[in-house]
Amino acid sequence: MNRTLIILSAAMLGALGTAASAQEGTVNGAAGGAVTGAIVGGPVGAAVGGVVGAIAGTALDPPPTQVVTYVQQQPVTHSVVVEQPIVVGKPVPQEVVLTPVAEDPRYAYTIVNEQRVIVDPQTRTVVQVVQ
Repeated sequence: MNRTLIILSAAMLGALGTAASAQEGTVNGAAGGAVTGAIVGGPVGAAVGGVVGAIAGTALDPPPTQVVTYVQQQPVTHSVVVEQPIVVGKPVPQEVVLTPVAEDPRYAYTIVNEQRVIVDPQTRTVVQVVQ
């Protein structure tokens, strides 16, 4: 059982290592996940928890205030209508065109269903729906 978890942990770390950047949310998520994993599953749990926490931290931490302000100030040119709900942590459909945030290339935005949406352009994951 432990050998399987170690192999799984190594595979996840290798496959997802590029996704875990030095962003603040990733670091916080990794640390929190590692602590929780260590409590539940010992050293192997810490490794798995760290990877899972890093991914969750990246996906769910809100963008910086200057990114939100930038997106709010952009003129609305058109809104794309999609049938699926737009939810933080879920990707936008491939047919939705993303516009890079000039001040911070880690983010892009789009307007979907009359809502401004901030997205991680690498994963197309919704980071925030701007109200």
